[in-house]
Amino acid sequence: MDKLDRPLKNSRSRTPVRRRSAGEVVRHLGRWALGAALLGAGTGHLTTMREEFQAQVPTWVPLDPDFVVVASGVVELGLGAALILAPARYRPAVGGVTAAFFVAIFPGNISQYVTGTDAFGLDSDRARLVRLFFQPILVAWALWSTGAWRAWRNRNNR
Repeated sequence: MDKLDRPLKNSRSRTPVRRRSAGEVVRHLGRWALGAALLGAGTGHLTTMREEFQAQVPTWVPLDPDFVVVASGVVELGLGAALILAPARYRPAVGGVTAAFFVAIFPGNISQYVTGTDAFGLDSDRARLVRLFFQPILVAWALWSTGAWRAWRNRNNR
């Protein structure tokens, strides 16, 4: 066994420490980036961008737009923290919940496009349409970066 192939030792506990592959490092950084983005969005929901987020709440939602914005902001803060801090065994579940959240808020993006609501610099139909294509990317990002996709595939291949 080559010296570089041997597991590293944790100097405090003397237990082997597994090296991460380049793909795992990228996935790990992607999870952290998504978590940071959700923390930023959640903070915006509760502070400076609150009114812009209220404008995105579809009129057919039977709840007060401010309540919807505050609730989704709190959820985003929780998901962002969980993406960054959750132990490895819970990450696939966090990824699944995060993906479901992105699916749940997609009607707001559709509503913004259909009604022509300007918000977040999206001031043309083309910009609002392009934004719609980013939501599936967020869903895939949540599933990939947390290992939820891999866990689902492994469970179905048994």
